[in-house]
Amino acid sequence: MNHNTPLSPRPLSHLSDVRSRVLTSAQLRDHGVPASKAAEQCRPGGPWQQVLPGVYVLHPGPPTSEERLHAVLLYAGRPAGRGGEAVEAAPAAAETGGSDGPGEAMITGLAALALHRFASAPPLLSLDRIDVLVPRTRRLRSAGCARLIRTHTPPRPEEVTGLPVAPVARALADAVARLSDAASVRRLLTEAVRGGHCEPGVVVRELNRARLLSRAHVVDAVDSLLAEGRALAEDRLYDLVRMYGLPEPLWNVDLRLPGGPHLGGVDAYWPEQAVAVELDTRAPHPGGRGRHRGPGDQGEGLDPEWAEYSRKREHLERLGITVVHITPKKLRDTPVQQAMVIRTALMAASDREPAAYVVVLPR
Repeated sequence: MNHNTPLSPRPLSHLSDVRSRVLTSAQLRDHGVPASKAAEQCRPGGPWQQVLPGVYVLHPGPPTSEERLHAVLLYAGRPAGRGGEAVEAAPAAAETGGSDGPGEAMITGLAALALHRFASAPPLLSLDRIDVLVPRTRRLRSAGCARLIRTHTPPRPEEVTGLPVAPVARALADAVARLSDAASVRRLLTEAVRGGHCEPGVVVRELNRARLLSRAHVVDAVDSLLAEGRALAEDRLYDLVRMYGLPEPLWNVDLRLPGGPHLGGVDAYWPEQAVAVELDTRAPHPGGRGRHRGPGDQGEGLDPEWAEYSRKREHLERLGITVVHITPKKLRDTPVQQAMVIRTALMAASDREPAAYVVVLPR
């Protein structure tokens, strides 16, 4: 028996669903369809259509949104030849649209937000172009409905409806980069936080990384985003106190020394135990040079807001007041642990020296 005999082509009929309707030239050849036959099928009035270089939809009507998404991933996942045109990849790579690691091609921008079920994102079929995130080393041009966005550090994609999709924060940044309408930007950013997709700080860091914080309409939207994030974090803190049976604190108060300087505001304060909670809802430092450091850590390059917070915390703790620092992400993801931290601080009050007397004023 000759084991080197090539396998006969598999018939197209063995395939099902969208993968049978969207194929590359290489996949068609694997099924016994040469390039000349594919070109013949795509003539005016023919049963097929070429939607992207080397990518075919095997029916004459308009591609569905699912078919368009698969088509752009198949196109963007293949290497490029001279002049940036797509060339055929190995069959295994063509089946998946590229490698299966974090550097593969992935849907981003408005299409990704639609897949993440953003109500404020336009329907997939209404998008003229679908943004695809690819490594910067990928030498391939945008074509047809596929708009390529290159990046030095691709994020790890998330799987949505079986497709590799950029995380929400990265998809937001890629979408905002092409939007000039302030209302649209504000709606997208607000839904990201209100819908629980991601925390404000993560969104702002991604916008900062994309150098979008120099645009006035983006800055205005970020201000609304941060206000939305703080309100949401405050609601979670209220719920945490009541849900886990913590004593009711004084909410949103300013602390002052009697006849002395203003010590700063805190989100919750238990005067009998001298315990304060402060939510960290700061925006990342523009330019990305700010660094988060612990209280008392001094040095050049420190985020100005964090430096101010550190000075305030040190001053309060010198007066015997315990400050519990909580991020919105911790409130959302680990509420039980945060309640335990606050309860422990309240219980430890009896073992500490009495705190200095401070005046508590509404904020």
